Amino acid sequence: MALKQELEKQGNWLFRYRSFLPLIILFIGLAVFIETNWNRSSSECNVYYELFCLLISIFGLSIRIYTVGFTPKNTSGRNTKAGQVADELNTTGIYSIVRNPLYLGNFFMWLGVALFTENIWFIVSFILFYWIYYERIIFAEEQFLERKFGDYYIRWTERVPPFIPNFSLFKSNQLRFSIRKVLLKEKNGLFAIFLIFTVFDLTAEVMNNHLHFNNVFITGCIVTMLLYVVLKIIKRNKGFSLEIKR
Repeated sequence: MALKQELEKQGNWLFRYRSFLPLIILFIGLAVFIETNWNRSSSECNVYYELFCLLISIFGLSIRIYTVGFTPKNTSGRNTKAGQVADELNTTGIYSIVRNPLYLGNFFMWLGVALFTENIWFIVSFILFYWIYYERIIFAEEQFLERKFGDYYIRWTERVPPFIPNFSLFKSNQLRFSIRKVLLKEKNGLFAIFLIFTVFDLTAEVMNNHLHFNNVFITGCIVTMLLYVVLKIIKRNKGFSLEIKR
């Protein structure tokens, strides 16, 4: 099998399980975090650093929210188990300055967690893993999009960078921002961020017999959990609707 075909095959496999494989890194990160924070005392500086890491992850989620809120249906993100879906090519808004904004957002979301471990080797390893992992997924996606959209897609890739935004290329969004779509698509990510940081923080405090819990994490976890549950109930209640029209 040619290298190009092998990379596409690997990318399609990773794409299908892209929501589950990073969980392995999460558990490794928790183990590294426990080892790094064993018998460490809590301090005010640690609290500020914890909040900094949280802001990095929220920044990543903000990129995803902006991206998802302006995209039409059957593009960008939650594709089917059978394969990739793209009814049209996104080329305006954030897609006019970077080709893979969702993966850029994912990077910062996970980078915040990696930084939270305070282990330089794990942080570097995470960045390398993310690069190799998503490089193959992006390669497979680009093969799919090139076959579907042809020269139109190729001209877009020649102009727009894959991962580092070029803000001078920005073109206004063609659609209005859909808060409904954001609530439906990104509620999991918002809750997951606060849940992960809360679990890490509680683990460190209990492990070292401290009671210096980060109230921002705990409050955020409770609020986002309630939001998640409410949105789930609304979605299942036939009297209400969060269905996406576009």
